[in-house]
Amino acid sequence: MIKTDILIIGAGPTGLFAVFEAGLLKLKCHILDALPQAGGQLSELYPKKPIYDIPGFPEVLAGDLIDNLQEQIKQFEPGYTLGERAETIEKQEDGSFIVTSNKGTKFHAPVIAIAGGLGSFEPRKPLIEDIEFYEDKGVKYFIKNPEKFRDKRVVIAGGGDSALDWSIFLANVASEVTLIHRRNEFRGALDSVEKVQELKTAGKIKLITPAEVIGINGAEHVESLDIEENGAHRKIETDFFIPLFGLTPKLGPIADWGLDIEKNAIKVNNALDYQTNIPGIFAIGDVNTYPGKLKLILCGFHEATLMCQAAYQIINPGKKYVLKYTTVSGVDGFDGTRKEAPKAVVKAIV
Repeated sequence: MIKTDILIIGAGPTGLFAVFEAGLLKLKCHILDALPQAGGQLSELYPKKPIYDIPGFPEVLAGDLIDNLQEQIKQFEPGYTLGERAETIEKQEDGSFIVTSNKGTKFHAPVIAIAGGLGSFEPRKPLIEDIEFYEDKGVKYFIKNPEKFRDKRVVIAGGGDSALDWSIFLANVASEVTLIHRRNEFRGALDSVEKVQELKTAGKIKLITPAEVIGINGAEHVESLDIEENGAHRKIETDFFIPLFGLTPKLGPIADWGLDIEKNAIKVNNALDYQTNIPGIFAIGDVNTYPGKLKLILCGFHEATLMCQAAYQIINPGKKYVLKYTTVSGVDGFDGTRKEAPKAVVKAIV
């Protein structure tokens, strides 16, 4: 049994920042996430893409933002259970909760903070026979480590931003990049479309439109793809096939916890603390909904801050917390470290 003050379900940016705000209140956190690494969407979907709306960062790569958040909370020593999904929840007589993961790990906490982003993601898979056989044998739905494709032949299918962006990025990594789309028109950022056009003209990207991948060949690994182009069939050799047709978000087992849910999001009280209809369970970040909700990382940071204040009152009933700015109070980590501004000195100027 893992015991903690706040069990945070979701290791995305909102969940990670909640650890910092909880740490300022001397509250311990444990993070549970179904993905094998921290970072949520930012690490799983677009670690190399820049983000432009984080305060104080004119531009920051998604993966770097996650690294910075983890560095920021390191002194508060959060626990991590990764690669496991929250499955069931039981309310105890004292108002606390026991959450059990799909692997049987149990977590006991008086406060639960659901920070699961848009929920668990399932890729939209093309309807190709035996595609499941080739998953992790050359078929990839996500690009986590671009170096895996160094000097390899890659075929990307799709017509949105992800397909365009990764085609551009891998043009300087893979030995050969082919982009296939069932239409001639692409639905993505104009500069990305223009960049793909430039790379095609320079011979760094092969573009096949309108076309569709209809079959995969190979004994133990992807060796070639069957393509239908303008009614004609042909085969192209490749090492990897990356269909990027988007993701389907699902709340998963959390949807059965008795929470008020609206359009695959958890309803919360945004007038106060982002608490759900079940006292002691909060939902912060993209997973929640309320009037005027904006699914932005910076909004998730704000929600996490107010959530932690309410969690403090639940864990310490009747105890008053006096807000102090970190510039004044400093930051004391659970590992014994302290961060603080240099102390002023008293000295006459003569």
